[in-house]
Formats: sequence, C-alpha cells, structure tokens
Amino acid sequence: LQIALADVREGTMPISKKALQTLEYDKILRMLADACATEGARRLALELVPSCSLSEIHQLLAQTDDAKRFCMIKGQPSFGNIRDITDAVRRAQKGAVLSPAELLQILNVLQVVRGLQSYGKEENGAAGSLQALFERLQPNRFLEDRIVHAIAAEDLIADEASTELASIRRKIRTEHARIREILQKYITASTYSRYLQENIITMRNGRYVIPVKAEHKNEIRGLVHDTSASGATLFIEPMAVVEANNTLAVLATKEQKEIERILAELSALCAQCGENLIYNYLNTTELAFVFAKAELSFRMDAACPTVSKDAPLYLVQARHPLLPKDKVVPVALQLGGTFDTLVVTGPN
Repeated sequence: LQIALADVREGTMPISKKALQTLEYDKILRMLADACATEGARRLALELVPSCSLSEIHQLLAQTDDAKRFCMIKGQPSFGNIRDITDAVRRAQKGAVLSPAELLQILNVLQVVRGLQSYGKEENGAAGSLQALFERLQPNRFLEDRIVHAIAAEDLIADEASTELASIRRKIRTEHARIREILQKYITASTYSRYLQENIITMRNGRYVIPVKAEHKNEIRGLVHDTSASGATLFIEPMAVVEANNTLAVLATKEQKEIERILAELSALCAQCGENLIYNYLNTTELAFVFAKAELSFRMDAACPTVSKDAPLYLVQARHPLLPKDKVVPVALQLGGTFDTLVVTGPN
C-alpha cells in the first residue's frame, strides 16, 4: 500500500478503468459535458482522465477557480457554439475552395476569439492561471472583415463582396425588370390575355414564360419550354423576351464565376493563416472546456480543495456529486495525522 501511494503521489501509477467505473466516473463526465458550450469542449470532457501529477492538479484547479472568478465578475464568456474548422482549413491549404458555410464557421471562430481576448483582459493585465490561454488567442480582423462583407448567409454571397459582382447583379436586376415589363403587357392586354390559362408570369429552366392554353399555342409566337401534366397548358417564352432571357442567362453565368472567384480568394486567405486559425480553434476549445468546469462547479456548489503531498485528508461538508444536494446529508471525514486507517461500513 505504501509503495502504491508513493507511485500515485509521483504521478506514475495510472488509475484503472475498473476503479473509475466503480466510482461512476463516467456519470460525472456526462455532467461536465452537459455544461460545455461547444462540441469540441464536450469531446474533451468525455475524454478527461484523473491526473496523478500534483503540479498538474494544482494548475487545473487554479484554472477552474480563476474561471469561476471571471464568471462572477463578468459572467460566462461567449463561445458561439464554434465548430471544428481544422478539416476545412487543411483543405484550403491544399488548394480547395471552401463553401460559404465553411467560411462562416471560420468567421465564427474569429469573432469568438476577438471577444474572448477582450473578455480576458483585466485592469491589472493579469488573468491568473488563464492568462497564457488568453494570450495565445490571435484575432485576425482583416480576414474577419473580408468574410463579413462577402458572405451574407450560407447560401448568399453579398453584393459588396466585389465591385464586379455588384455590377453584374445591377445588370441582372435591370434585365429582370425589363422582361417582366414586357410580359406584363401579355397578361394585361386583352389581345393576349384571353389566350392564357392564367394571367401570371412564371419561370421554366431559368427563363421567363407565360402559361398559354394549348389550343391557342399558335396565337403567341415563342419557344415552348414545358407542358402541364394534363397537356392543357404550354409554357411559352415569347419571342419578344428571348434576347433578354439570353442576356440574363449570360449574366447568371458571369455571376456564378465571380462568386467562385470570391470564394477561392477567401479560401486562399484562410490558407495563408491556416495554422493560426487552427491554433485559435484549439485554444478556444480549451478555454470552453475550462469554463465548463467552472460552470459545473457552480451547479454543484463546489469549492476548490487544497491538495498537497503529505497533508492529512480532510473532507469538509462533503456530498456525493451524483446525489441531489438538497437531499443528501453532508459528512466530514478525516484521514491521516493521528491515525491512518478509516473503516467505512454499511450499504452506502
């Protein structure tokens, strides 16, 4: 027993899986995972193993205690439910073009990093045991602003992404308006409206058409793009708008090429600072994990213990963490000092 205890004190003796299972350690980890703000932090929580290194124990306890202090002063920091961007960044570094959704995930990490860096600053410039973690964060306002101005949503590139894209879209809007103005005459003028199944303008295969009664198909010159299921309606593109529709198709192709160019440019920027982006994600995940431990400590009404090599063991008002704290009776235990053996009996 003395040899085993010495090994534990020196951090050389691993704790067995059976011992952890008997202690229902996995249930504690699930409680910790539930307190995590990000998926990455949840993974760290479920993979956590007890430490036997006294220096590491002191460091980890200090981090949790300092995180609690931050929360009491400033509230919980925001982690924006960031996602792992490592694969996306690695693909960008190999020359791949990232999707708007992936770029928005990178943007989310950058915004969270900037917020955390501000959160970690104190009046005296020191953040205790968490200072190193906060100082590792590397905001990139240039890349952040480029993504913000370029991507409005997962399926929408903003006009402001480039002057060329803005110009193309102005022309597209102009052509849309011109085509609808021409077709409006078909559905309102009595000359043509009587040949229509409905007085509406619709689209088929990306081109503006009007629904014409099959028996009057020869009354309106144009290209047939589709037929209704019953065959009673033909969707015809009048010759008056064929050229405008062609122009619209060309502009749509130009728009798509410009969007692809913008995404490639943003992807290249992400690749250039790829290591910093990944480093930011990992450090943010570690901070999210530390603050999850602080959150669980609040939920459990826990206190930071004093841990040393040789001091006796004192448990003051100790409660089983898996039992409701309003129902369990706290106990005080002491081991060491004047005696070194404690016998616990009974069903509990």
